Amino acid sequence: MKSRIFQFLVAFHVLAASLLGQTAPPAPIPASTQTSPAKPSLPPEGKTSTPTAQTQPAQADNSAKPDSDDSVTTLKATVNEVRVVFTVTDRHGRYIKDLKSNDFKVIDDSRPAELRSFRSETDLPLQVGLLVDASNSVRDRFKFEQDAAIEFLNSIIRPHYDKAFVVGFDATPEVTQDFTDDTESLSAGVRMLRAGGGTAMYDALYFACRDKLLKQEQTGPVRRAIILLSDGEDNLSHVTREEAIEMAQRADVIVYTISTNISGMKGSGDKVLERIADATGGRAFFPFQMREMSDAFLSIQEEMRSQFAVAYKPANFIADGRYRTIEILAQEKGLKVRTRKGYYAPKQ
Repeated sequence: MKSRIFQFLVAFHVLAASLLGQTAPPAPIPASTQTSPAKPSLPPEGKTSTPTAQTQPAQADNSAKPDSDDSVTTLKATVNEVRVVFTVTDRHGRYIKDLKSNDFKVIDDSRPAELRSFRSETDLPLQVGLLVDASNSVRDRFKFEQDAAIEFLNSIIRPHYDKAFVVGFDATPEVTQDFTDDTESLSAGVRMLRAGGGTAMYDALYFACRDKLLKQEQTGPVRRAIILLSDGEDNLSHVTREEAIEMAQRADVIVYTISTNISGMKGSGDKVLERIADATGGRAFFPFQMREMSDAFLSIQEEMRSQFAVAYKPANFIADGRYRTIEILAQEKGLKVRTRKGYYAPKQ
C-alpha cells in the first residue's frame, strides 16, 4: 500500500514540474491596436530590391534638379552680352574708320560696361529692307524715288552675300519682292509699286521688323537695316510710333529715313522720321530737292560700309525685360558717335 502511495507522489511531482516549465502563450492583441512592422521586409534570397523613395540616398534626389553652375553659364552666354553697331564722324561729318578699342568707352544704363570685343564692320553681310511710301501724298515724285531706290539697291547688294526685300505701303504693307540677292528681281519689285491710298507707316515698319527681318535665317553675324522713304505723315496705323520703334530695337535694326517732303522746310512728319532714325542709331535725310535723293542713298551706302561693332558685358545686369540705355563716348574731342539709344533686356 505504501509503495503505491509513494509511486503516486512521484508521478504527481514529475507532472507538476513539467507543467511549471512551460510558458503560457500571449493574449491575443485586438485588431484596432496592431501596428505594421518597424522594418521593411527583406527581398527573397538571391535577389536585389530597388530602393523606394524613402530609402534613396539624399544625393540621388538631386539628379532631377538643374545644375546651378550650368544655368549660370548659359545665362552669361545668352543674355549677358550686348552687341552694338555704331558710326563715328568728325566735325565735318567725315567717317572715322581707324578707331581702336581704347578710343571710346561704353556706358550701359549709366554705368561703365566691360568690353568683350571690338572690330570694324565694313564687310558684314547685309539684310536690308526697302520701305517705300506709296500713298497719295507722294504721287508727284514717286517715279523719281523709285529710280533712286533701284540705283541704291544695285550699288549695295552683293550677289551671294547680301539680301534685300521691298515693301510698298499705303493703308497696308505689301511685299513686292521678298528676300533675294538678285538686283534685277529687286528692281522689278520697286517698279511694281503703285501710289495711292492712305498712309500706315508705323504698321509697315512694325511688319518689316517683326515678320521679315526677325524671321530671316542667319548663319552668322549680319547687319540689319531698313531704308524708309516717306513724308512721315501717318494717318492709318494700328500701332503707335513708339511701338514701331520698340520692334525695330528688338529686331536690332538700324532705320535710315529719307523724307519725301520737298516743301523746303521741315514739317511734323519730318520730326517723326528724325525720331525713328535717332532711336535706332540711323540717320534722317531731308532731300528737299529731288536730285538730292540719290545723294541720300549714297550717304547711307557709305555709312553702312564705315561702321564699328562692339560687344560688352553690362554692369549690374538683370534679365527683367526693362529698357536699358546705351551711350558710346569717343575719347577724342570733336568726334561724334551715333548708335541706337538702348535695348530691351531679355526677360526670364
